[in-house]
Amino acid sequence: MLEQITCPADLRRLSSSELRILSQEIRSFIVDTVEANGGHLGSNLGVVELTIALHRAFDSPRDILLWDTGHQSYVHKILTGRTEDFSSLRKADGLSGYPSRAESEHDWIENSHASTALSYAFGIAAAQSSDTGEGRRVIAIVGDGALTGGMAFEGLNNLGHAGSNVIIVLNDNGRSYAPTISRLSDSLKRLRNNPRYLEQQEKLERKVKNLLPFGESVEKAIEAAKAAVREIWDPTSFFENLGLRYNGPFDGHNVEELERAFRNAADFDGPTVIHVLTEKGRGYGPAENDPVKRLHDIGNPKPGSYTAAFTEALIKEAETRQEIVAITAAMPDSTGLLPFSERFPERFFDVGIAEQHATTAAAGMAMSGLRPVVAIYATFLNRAFDQIAFDVGLHELPVIFCLDRAGITGPDGASHHGLLDMMLMSKIPGMTLFAPSSYQELQQMFQDALEITDGPVCIRYPRTPAPTVHETEVGKGKQARKVQEGDDACILAIGKMLEPAKEAANDLKQRGIGCSVWDVRCVAPIDGGMLEDAHRHPVVVTIEDGITEGGIGSTIQNKLSRFNGRGPIVRTMGVPSAYVPQGNADEILSHLGLDSEGITREILLLHEFSQNEE
Repeated sequence: MLEQITCPADLRRLSSSELRILSQEIRSFIVDTVEANGGHLGSNLGVVELTIALHRAFDSPRDILLWDTGHQSYVHKILTGRTEDFSSLRKADGLSGYPSRAESEHDWIENSHASTALSYAFGIAAAQSSDTGEGRRVIAIVGDGALTGGMAFEGLNNLGHAGSNVIIVLNDNGRSYAPTISRLSDSLKRLRNNPRYLEQQEKLERKVKNLLPFGESVEKAIEAAKAAVREIWDPTSFFENLGLRYNGPFDGHNVEELERAFRNAADFDGPTVIHVLTEKGRGYGPAENDPVKRLHDIGNPKPGSYTAAFTEALIKEAETRQEIVAITAAMPDSTGLLPFSERFPERFFDVGIAEQHATTAAAGMAMSGLRPVVAIYATFLNRAFDQIAFDVGLHELPVIFCLDRAGITGPDGASHHGLLDMMLMSKIPGMTLFAPSSYQELQQMFQDALEITDGPVCIRYPRTPAPTVHETEVGKGKQARKVQEGDDACILAIGKMLEPAKEAANDLKQRGIGCSVWDVRCVAPIDGGMLEDAHRHPVVVTIEDGITEGGIGSTIQNKLSRFNGRGPIVRTMGVPSAYVPQGNADEILSHLGLDSEGITREILLLHEFSQNEE
């Protein structure tokens, strides 16, 4: 069946039995591709029938489908003519793992961070209803997990207040990344798990139809009766109190039922919520049996990773420090906090997809004597920068931010590379910022964060395997560590860039060029002793896996320019101020010149230039 689907219109010719076959084929196709390429599995398996129904009921791209947290858009891509290219998913120059405006006219927003679709919907609907608009229908598909984010509530409030003609499809699977954390989710769960609710709805509908056998009054009476039931059951009144019409819940794996619900919703004026119950990981045994994340994605923290080093250090310190608590924003597994939550459940807080709240909550905890550890992905730090600056930094509070997936991350693409964190965090007054280069360095830095700092601390690290080193190759405190000695050039390497820096230095040594190599370790404040040593070299190269403009290299360059005497030629190497596409992380770094060969080339050119100047 799948080969017959080249556009959404092809779906409308299929029978119910053919749709069931198609759903099975799509699931198998997605499993095969994700197992080969990596990516988001459980969330896409859960929306197969939902996506089919959306494309049967609505006319995309004329009707505007907006996917919140767009990692659930794989089925949408398949149904909109991208099946042949699907094997390139998440590969360099291949299909994005999220909606992409460059790929298809069916993708309106490049949405990969949660809780934004409702705000997009409000803005697009306002434009569509304006004098210059085309009157297109707007449909936002939002997960219950995304509703834990404050921005989603802001969007709901404005949609209800304005009476926007938006259909909100609430994909309720009880999970964000892990099980959804929120009171609203708890209310939805009670509704979802209580068959009496649906029985009451159906019973009332039958009675009303018997009493009022025809006409518009029937529909109105049915709606009034259902509203009364909803008030009794509580949760759905939340939406209606905001000015949003509520319908549901509906079986998210019944195409016919969903299609009817969507077509009915299209006839309503004003914002309408269609509550859809789905099962994350549907139809794939390993996902259905995964108790935490239903195979949200393929991959877990691996032994020997920086994440594993963080987990080990956190639990070790927490054994003797009762004040340590840990906070996650809906990602206990991938950030390495799941073992901590099992060992210290009373000291673990999952706040849902709410990085801003997590940060300010941590500030409150720190004010009262706790040592909160906030573990999030570096890319999601961007959302909480205001809170870090003014709720934590301004109060000089001892909150420890542990940023996973820092630097170039690879196949998730532009939205998920952690490239802004160093630049942003280094600008917070009083912030201590560490960048480990090995498994042991991270653990030492975590210990130092607890023992030698009394203000905010950030430790940022990549998703790659962490080198294992001897205890003699581990620094301490806020000092940099000199790794190699040489007189011709000086390489100041940050975090994981130490390995290619050492390789380059060894290569240059074979060419007769001696290089000093420093592991910067503490990015803020910068070690003055390291700067003094760098200043004596004719050539200095800094290398970082973050944005160069305003980055750490530029800070070092500025500080070196203030030394007395003739200064060295300084070259800052890092990521340009641009949106870096998806691909293999090592290949991306190589393309950017951030590998040993790139460093070698740069120093050879600078060395030749400095020699000519003399």
